Amino acid sequence: MKSDAKQPRPGRTWPARLTCALFALGLHGAPLAANAVDGEIIVRLRDQGEIAPLLAKHQLSLIGRLGSRPIYRLKVIGDAKVDQKIDALRHESDVQSAEPNVSYGVIEPVKNVAWAIGDPQPFAAQWARAAIRLDEAHRISTGAGVRVAVLDTGVDRQHPALAGRLLPGFDFVDSDSDPTEVGSVANRYYGHGTHVAGLVALVAPDARIMPLRILDANGVGNAWVLAEAMLYAVDPDGNPDTDDGAHVINLSLSSLTKTDLFATVAKLVSCKAGSGGGKSSSVAASLGDKARCTGFGGAVVVAAAGNHASESQEYPAAESSTAMLSVAASDSSGWLAGFSNRGGWIELAAPGQDINSTVPGGGYATWSGTSMAAPLASGAAALLRATDWNLQADQLLQRLRDSGDKLCGTGMKGLDIAAALIKVHGDDKRECKTPPN
Repeated sequence: MKSDAKQPRPGRTWPARLTCALFALGLHGAPLAANAVDGEIIVRLRDQGEIAPLLAKHQLSLIGRLGSRPIYRLKVIGDAKVDQKIDALRHESDVQSAEPNVSYGVIEPVKNVAWAIGDPQPFAAQWARAAIRLDEAHRISTGAGVRVAVLDTGVDRQHPALAGRLLPGFDFVDSDSDPTEVGSVANRYYGHGTHVAGLVALVAPDARIMPLRILDANGVGNAWVLAEAMLYAVDPDGNPDTDDGAHVINLSLSSLTKTDLFATVAKLVSCKAGSGGGKSSSVAASLGDKARCTGFGGAVVVAAAGNHASESQEYPAAESSTAMLSVAASDSSGWLAGFSNRGGWIELAAPGQDINSTVPGGGYATWSGTSMAAPLASGAAALLRATDWNLQADQLLQRLRDSGDKLCGTGMKGLDIAAALIKVHGDDKRECKTPPN
């Protein structure tokens, strides 16, 4: 049971409870709704900019700031339209970017199999284990010393399969230190975060999982909360000189809208803020960001590609970043799962069809989706990180991209953790069975 006591960390501004509209999501269904938090704007200023004059000029109020970085969450005062305010802000010389606070949501809308209480056998012995050669990989690495942040609906901290594997975490929805999932089986997305966390634990049993609740009981969050949580993940105590941040960040969520905010924060957490050239690389990293990156390097970001059997890009998976991995879903026959998104913007596939994992109350459930594929890849990144701490984030992900055979009927490669650990490139000799119906 979550406590009513709020425990915001000193020196940080946490968001209010999320109220944005629910995505229209489906495994094979309608496209994602392009929703945003009503009346909110996210602004990134150039280094020399000041926010106070802009607030007065454009009738905006300040809701929050990302630490000492010139990135702000603003609210429109009165009945003015957000798009008109954004257009006006973009004409200001001090403004690097201005955009709505868009929504993100859980990708999987349904529970595919009823929950079974207290039976770990299908979880431990499922088909995905052999498909990614997990037993062979565990002879080399179990992820010891690695921290994986799961940004999702929260987690069942009492689940036996997660015992001893969870770090404290934080709840960005209720602004407290308890990231326990909220709701019941009546909520469509209840259990999603626990299911995802269980798959990280399956692949990397000696890694530690940092649960960060950023999606509410309806499976909905927004860009600002996602950004806050990603930055928290790499520096939980706010002290860049302590080694307590996540090495891998898992994002099993999606939006149709690309944002400057995510691109900026992805550069900050992966320590790529000073690379690339051009406008998009003008990222105002704080002194803390620079100290953290100098001392400990960057985190890897893994994102689910979406479940609309389409080549349409979904974000953040479709963001172009060498330190982020977009993950599609494969099935047990070695083909791309019928519901999975596809296309050249997706870099790797992992098992996502009929995947068994943990759910609240000590139980297990079998779900399908790219949300299941992503944490398997995140666990793989943890195993690889534990074997070589000198790998840069982009180098680590390239090892995962290069390993494994191509899926049947596509040029996309499937996750092969053992191959990645022994630096073997896929030889494309997969034996393809008859395509599934």
